[in-house]
Amino acid sequence: MSSNSKIIDTHAHLDFPQFDSDRPQVIERAKKAGVEYMVNVGSSLEGSRRSVELAGISKFIYATVGIHPHDAAKVDDKVFAELELLAKGERVVGIGEIGLDYYKSKVPKGLQQEAFRRFLDLAVRLKLPAIIHNRDADDDTLTILKEFSAKGLKGVMHCFSGDEEYLKECLGLGLYVSFTCNITFKNAKRLREVCCNTPIERLMLETDCPFLAPQVVRGSRNEPANLRYLVELLAELKGLTVEDVARITTYNAKSFFSIPLTDVEALPRIAYNIRDSLYLNITNRCSNGCSFCTRGISDFVKGHNLTLEREPTFEEVIAAMGDVSAYKEIVFCGFGEPTLRLDLICQVAKYLKEKRAKVRLVTNGHGNLIHKRSIVSDLRAIIDRVSISLDVDSKEKYLKICKPQFGPGTYDNIIDFIKECKSAGLDVEVTCLDIEGVNIKKCKELAKGLGVEFRQRHLNMVG
Repeated sequence: MSSNSKIIDTHAHLDFPQFDSDRPQVIERAKKAGVEYMVNVGSSLEGSRRSVELAGISKFIYATVGIHPHDAAKVDDKVFAELELLAKGERVVGIGEIGLDYYKSKVPKGLQQEAFRRFLDLAVRLKLPAIIHNRDADDDTLTILKEFSAKGLKGVMHCFSGDEEYLKECLGLGLYVSFTCNITFKNAKRLREVCCNTPIERLMLETDCPFLAPQVVRGSRNEPANLRYLVELLAELKGLTVEDVARITTYNAKSFFSIPLTDVEALPRIAYNIRDSLYLNITNRCSNGCSFCTRGISDFVKGHNLTLEREPTFEEVIAAMGDVSAYKEIVFCGFGEPTLRLDLICQVAKYLKEKRAKVRLVTNGHGNLIHKRSIVSDLRAIIDRVSISLDVDSKEKYLKICKPQFGPGTYDNIIDFIKECKSAGLDVEVTCLDIEGVNIKKCKELAKGLGVEFRQRHLNMVG
């Protein structure tokens, strides 16, 4: 992990006695390992007190307050009142660890559920996210979360261990999912598969220290510095770089816990890197009004802010790119339709071809309609590959879902654009989205019939 990459341990128990002998050194090792912040999670009244105290002492620590389900029987009015008061502290960013645990628990299920509901209500009232513990209580946990999801609850499933179906249920409620270093264990193949299928935009990192040390140091006390092993594994599982995983999960954590972004993190990006590609965000204008567009969900893609304050000039794009020699490809792709700025594409692409860079254009295929002429001759000598977002399998669905400003004939015009690009010798791929009502098989057949490649995209998973 590069020295510039920062990560956040979203679930640590540095207040536990296992750290009493060397807590300052543990925090220092975490900082040296690239951990920007640690969220110290309260799991008892005394632990919540200590958590708040730690956050007051160290600027690298934020706190949450809550009662672990094993101690749910202790949650009387007096305890709850003190926790509510603690929850209003300046550096308290969540309610937890709370939830249900039916594994060998001596606390009756009814008492656990009562305490869980009480704390979720507190989280909603104080507009704080909840850190949710669930062990052998899937159905009851989900039932209660559904009650509070309708009230605006924001939560994360801590130390997730569920299957694919349970993951879908949790994501469907808008919950985040957090994995610990236990996914590094040799026998954690199933859990790694679940992690692979978790959208990284909804994923956070945690150590749950002092527990669950990663495989390379398994059996020892875990600590926040070990989070780097989890980052490395996630990069491998997700086909991303370590820097990508660090940036994305740090943004997720800061967004979830309302931790301020740095000025650099918040800066709108003209050029932004994902994996070994550099993307160019040259406009936020678009000729479609797609119902699925991620712009309606977040300003960020893979941890990059793509909401431009204004459209960049040629000189600003060149400056933002810097040295392009390290990238596999340079891609015109941002929060808008690049061909609205065809002149700029041509200028920048010519510059890139002089640098012998591979250039790809991601487009909705409206270029000919936008400019009222064929633009393929403009692209032929300067673009190596065109990715055309057809999105759906019929003109009727396109009109309804993508809402093109050019009206009913747009879909057929995109098909013509695909044919033109193919005939001009460009490397062409068509992409469609796996949203409800779209027949992916028909999309594949359409691409095959056009003699171009096909790639399936996934809803709310961009970059």
